Amino acid sequence: MKVLNLGSLNIDKTYTVDHFAEAGETIQAIAYEEFCGGKGLNQSIALAKAGADVFHAGCVGQDGDVLLETLEKAGVKTELIRKNQELSGHAVIQVNRDGQNKIMIFGGANSYVTPEYIDQVLNHFNRGDMLLLQNEISNVSYALEQAKERGLTVAFNPSPISGSIGHYNLRRTDYFILNEVEGRKLADTHTEDAEEILLELRIKYPESVFVLTLGDKGSYYADASVMFYQEIFRTDVIDTTGAGDTFTGYFLAGIARGTSPQEAMKYASLASSLSVSRHGASPSIPDHSEVCRKMAKQIAH
Repeated sequence: MKVLNLGSLNIDKTYTVDHFAEAGETIQAIAYEEFCGGKGLNQSIALAKAGADVFHAGCVGQDGDVLLETLEKAGVKTELIRKNQELSGHAVIQVNRDGQNKIMIFGGANSYVTPEYIDQVLNHFNRGDMLLLQNEISNVSYALEQAKERGLTVAFNPSPISGSIGHYNLRRTDYFILNEVEGRKLADTHTEDAEEILLELRIKYPESVFVLTLGDKGSYYADASVMFYQEIFRTDVIDTTGAGDTFTGYFLAGIARGTSPQEAMKYASLASSLSVSRHGASPSIPDHSEVCRKMAKQIAH
């Protein structure tokens, strides 16, 4: 199975701070670094490092060569990416001493993904292949509809969640991978109980599979007949940026390989725990061999 990730490509401008800036406050950053990021790029790298046959599609500006080089170095196929005259997307990220983050995104070239371009990209894929979407590019709804018409399996990470998602035909989504906030909004509920969120989601989208991530509280898998919990693997937290993207890539790579949901969830959780022990988004994503070695040690103990 080939995996097409039609997703964002950003340059992450990351500031380490003592505490998050509040309204009207000016603070001094402790450190500044630039990384290649965007949920799309991060998830493609996670898919590739987890062993998937992954193609990335999306748009970059004339400043985007570093993004293409980063994808290619990780093993992602980039020949479908379009370069245009806009600036590449970028994110401004604050990371505090506890490793938590606050992120502001500028769409840039990510906002110029057209229906015509989407059709051209989808022509390279066949029934049974997988499309992964996030919500950081334009015309997500069109891509979802066209992929289903062509018989692709569609996975959707509805991040960042926005009012536009309410206009998408989400019943055509095969896999939702989402966090608590996104889960509550899609389920239209105020409950903080993960299982109740999943029950509401299964009522609204009875033919879909859900993976609900809860940060340091673990994650859940739910489909029409099964629901189970996956605990986290404890580690020292340095930077949580990209942890969810690592989880998404490793989970979907497992599904694309035909492994069981239980096994895919376990490896995704372990890969995510390794990513939060390092700085950056894409640079923190572990290789499959490292995850396998770590898993073997976990089983041995």
